[in-house]
Amino acid sequence: MQATNLAIGILCVLGGGIAAQWVAWRFQLPAIVLLFALGLFYGPGVGMLHPAATIGPYFHPLVSMAVAFIVFEGGLALNLRQWRESGEGVLRLTAAALPVNWVLASIAAHYVGHLNWGTAWLFGAIVVVTGPTVVLPLLRHTKLQPRVAAFLRWEAIVNDPIAAILATLVLEYLLIRPSHMGGISLEAVEIGPQLLFATMVAIGCGVFAALLIKFLSSRDLLPEILRIPMILAFAVGVAAVCNLVMQGAGLMAATVFGMALANLQVSGMSELQRIKESLGVIVVSCLFVLLTADLQRTLLNQLSLPIMALTLTVMFVVRPLGIFLSTIGASMSWQERLFVGWIAPRGIVAAAVAGVVGLQLQEAGYPGADLITPAVFALIASTMILHGFSLRPLARALRLTLSDEPALAIMGANAWSTNLARVVHEVGVPVLLVDTYAPALDKAARFGVPVLKAELLSVEGQESLEERPADYLIAATPDAIYNGLVCARMAPDLGRQRVFQVSPGLARLDLYHGLSRDSRGKVLGEPGWNFSLIDSRYAKGWRFSSHVIEESDNEDENPLPSDPVMLFMIIRKGTAIWVFSAEDVTPIEPAAGDIIITYVPPEEAAAPDAPQVAAPIPV
Repeated sequence: MQATNLAIGILCVLGGGIAAQWVAWRFQLPAIVLLFALGLFYGPGVGMLHPAATIGPYFHPLVSMAVAFIVFEGGLALNLRQWRESGEGVLRLTAAALPVNWVLASIAAHYVGHLNWGTAWLFGAIVVVTGPTVVLPLLRHTKLQPRVAAFLRWEAIVNDPIAAILATLVLEYLLIRPSHMGGISLEAVEIGPQLLFATMVAIGCGVFAALLIKFLSSRDLLPEILRIPMILAFAVGVAAVCNLVMQGAGLMAATVFGMALANLQVSGMSELQRIKESLGVIVVSCLFVLLTADLQRTLLNQLSLPIMALTLTVMFVVRPLGIFLSTIGASMSWQERLFVGWIAPRGIVAAAVAGVVGLQLQEAGYPGADLITPAVFALIASTMILHGFSLRPLARALRLTLSDEPALAIMGANAWSTNLARVVHEVGVPVLLVDTYAPALDKAARFGVPVLKAELLSVEGQESLEERPADYLIAATPDAIYNGLVCARMAPDLGRQRVFQVSPGLARLDLYHGLSRDSRGKVLGEPGWNFSLIDSRYAKGWRFSSHVIEESDNEDENPLPSDPVMLFMIIRKGTAIWVFSAEDVTPIEPAAGDIIITYVPPEEAAAPDAPQVAAPIPV
């Protein structure tokens, strides 16, 4: 019976969490909101899961280690090069905004939520955090401008451990009994040195672990099979060790470890990036479901008008006012200040800290301590729902997003790829032509096509591509091996079904003797469409052309072109780009309003070097 219950629990948490992530991806919804609702259904709703009662005293330590892994993953995204671009704003949001928000939230908790001062200060320390478990998934689903995304990312990851330590210090101070002589007790005086010592230990452990990984890697003392397991073990290990010094210091150590690895140029980090993102999705999904399912119905019954008023005050007054005061004189635009002042979803760290410190304060007999947990969870639920659904519309209204149209990147600037980029650009689809040779890009630039002079396999190229992100890639250089390298590098980011390369030749497409599918992209068009064929046809006068498909009464007519015209792609504005490939599992089914891009012979081309916009083709 116990094994059956365990299997059901794993299925509900892991299976339900991943299913919620897929539904969120498929229908462009905030995944965190679905996970939160799923946990409420499992726990307070039908009473299927009671994680704390089932796992017992190990539940909160396991949650703490899982959160340490999440902040470590976030630390890997904190590159100091981004700090130089948005450093002033990030500094204001961490060093200045945190204490301001703490004070304002504590005042609101006392006067609006009717909490006594001690409990109010603890509540304020908990809610100053903006969790990376919520912010990072939202950023993945929204094409924010890099500068604004850096603000939210740095604030969430850096403030997370600081807020946890701050809440721990406030709790320890509240639990200290005053001196019998009427003065400040010795324990209260020791809080400052204890904080300094814990901070130094956390930073030292994180940096030392990263330097050790770099030392072992550079001297071939770390086999590839152990590289990623050792890094993940260090991330959780330094967190566990530092938590022995002070609760919350482990989160800081894990963050510092991730930041140090990201900036020490340790080899083999690309494999870690892919694995940690996948693990991060699983950990976040399970944690949100478990923590929400652990809520008791009695906790939900404690929600009152003062708590709801406190939630609204923190969201609509405290956070915007704190950001406004802390960013006065900063180089942030009013749109950035307004956006950052509103978007502040709380996540797992706030929930975990509230559950632990609230219970300890209740056991100490503080009045109103039982209201901390419902107040914090009310804020978590409200911010996840309101901020999760409003992030993208607000960013669009403030013009802080990149284009929502599916974007195409073409690697390799030659005669025919420049013509292709120009045609795609003129039908209103974002396109970026990339090459390492500046003169090759000049012709496309003269036609207004966005260009990028960079090596996509370099760090600079990857960072440049983040500023103008692409959803699809075509590698169109004469070098088939290089095309395969580019596609293999970009596949984990864009998706293996969204990277294409010019056919390397019929022999190299053999599934057994040819290039491995994992080492190349999908073949562009038919296997016989190699670079020489396409290039030679361009020299003979072939050009790319765009056509719009329209409705027709004749449903039997095939909207797709026939030989000798070559079909390259079908574009559905605002939805997707289908690049034709012989390796497609299902045939492409165009609909009315779609745009097809074809390669046509000279007799059908309008001009020697100009795209043709022909009459609509009936469906």
